[in-house]
Amino acid sequence: MKVATWNVNSLNVRLPQVLAWLEGQGPDVLALQETKLEDHRFPAADFEALGYSAAFSGQKTYNGVALLSRLPPGDVQVGVPGLEDEQRRVIAATVGGVRVVCLYVPNGQEVGSPKYAYKLEWLAAVREWLRGELGAHERLAVVGDFNVAPEDRDVHSPGRWEGQVLVSEPEREAFRALLGLGLHDAFRLFEQPERVFSWWNYGRLAFARNWGLRIDHILVSATLAAECRACTVDPEPRRHERPSDHAPVVATFSAAPGRAGGAP
Repeated sequence: MKVATWNVNSLNVRLPQVLAWLEGQGPDVLALQETKLEDHRFPAADFEALGYSAAFSGQKTYNGVALLSRLPPGDVQVGVPGLEDEQRRVIAATVGGVRVVCLYVPNGQEVGSPKYAYKLEWLAAVREWLRGELGAHERLAVVGDFNVAPEDRDVHSPGRWEGQVLVSEPEREAFRALLGLGLHDAFRLFEQPERVFSWWNYGRLAFARNWGLRIDHILVSATLAAECRACTVDPEPRRHERPSDHAPVVATFSAAPGRAGGAP
């Protein structure tokens, strides 16, 4: 089973790239963030033509999340239960025996700002919800744009970024608290090359210089961690004309969709 996540930074703009990537990579599940589309404008028919079902929650101009899956998604959950938040940042579904939670974590804008406080409060609420999800689902994947670079090795220049939003210690502590529930960073289950990132600013030739951050993640339960065979970042879409500023992250598992374990 292959699970991927990608902040597309406007599905309306990036739809041809997403369709081409799906055809080329063939993931069983693709989680999208920043679709920036109201639900009545979501291009579900385009994905159905490729054999993907879609569950989505969107709004105009900002935010928006979706799950594309080869098997029909079940038990779809939009938003975090008990958290009053009009921003469309969360969608979850069960696909082939795996509970997939797609998150678009708030950016936080600036350390000390009201949006930064909102980010930390939002992450705390999500942590408590995920505690229950882990208890209910042995095979759980929490994926998306977390807007947190967990360690200095996830930052192109730790000195330049020290204390700033995305790398501040309270944000990193909130990320570690998610891992403390029993989740594992799939990317760090394997030896990885140095300086692998998933986001690069559009300006200052950041992508060409590899001035990036690893802020897009796939976190998995212990059962899925044992089944995980690889986790990589695919930078190829970032090289396209008019790309998203993020690259897809892909995790591959030994179990086939719809099975509790074993080889595909």
